[in-house]
Amino acid sequence: MDDPRLTPARPDLAAKYLEGRVKAARFVMGEPFEVIDAVAPLRQAPASDAELMTQALRGERVTIYDRNGEGWAWGQLDSDGYVGWLPDAALAQPGAAPTHCVVAIRTFAFAGPSIKLPPVETLVMGSALTVTREEGAFAISREGWHLPRSHLAAIGHRESDFVAVAERFVGTPYLWGGKSSLGIDCSGLVQVSLNAAGIGCPRDSDMQEASLGRALDPAEAKRLSRGDLLFWKGHVAIARDGKTIVHANAHHMATVIENTEAAITRIKAAGSELIAIKRL
Repeated sequence: MDDPRLTPARPDLAAKYLEGRVKAARFVMGEPFEVIDAVAPLRQAPASDAELMTQALRGERVTIYDRNGEGWAWGQLDSDGYVGWLPDAALAQPGAAPTHCVVAIRTFAFAGPSIKLPPVETLVMGSALTVTREEGAFAISREGWHLPRSHLAAIGHRESDFVAVAERFVGTPYLWGGKSSLGIDCSGLVQVSLNAAGIGCPRDSDMQEASLGRALDPAEAKRLSRGDLLFWKGHVAIARDGKTIVHANAHHMATVIENTEAAITRIKAAGSELIAIKRL
């Protein structure tokens, strides 16, 4: 059965590429759009109080299959295939292909070449934009924004250590469905960190457990290595070394570094057993 989180299909409407695989009243090709909000919510239903499934970042591409005329668009993110409802106002026709991505966990865009100017936007790690030229310490985007050059890298840049990326999010508030330094959840932290290192990663922890790395046997699991992923039902953490993990979690309501054994004991006491350890 197709995962509904990754399958743009409803009884009344489905993506054309699913024709013959799913049942729907009609099939449509969809239309490409670009996310223009800094962080756009992708929700389970077309309502501002519906569950936040994930987020789309500025510059992401999305294929839209339906617009309800009430401010919401239903589609599929090109990056990880997630399906849901986005605010119509967060979308625009695609512009020039992005040339750069934000590599700082957060950065400001200014209206001119001075950090004393009020920022016109706050962008987060993983956001993509088109840089038209560079002047001194600034990169100038197609919108005319001036961003610190040191906070950007060319598309295709790869961080050498995804765990070090995750560690930079320590202190970030926990947000169900979040994937930025403004708020992040456990699987969002893993996805953002791996993506920064050029490693493709699905969105949710069960998807990550199913598709990333190889499972360690009990003997191997006693000697954790940096970058190992620990999975519980509905939760994932990243090993920093043999004794500590970094994870976004609702117990602390933040991204924290925690003693591994203490975390396993605490989570077990709350009713959840460690179910797998995967090595990339």
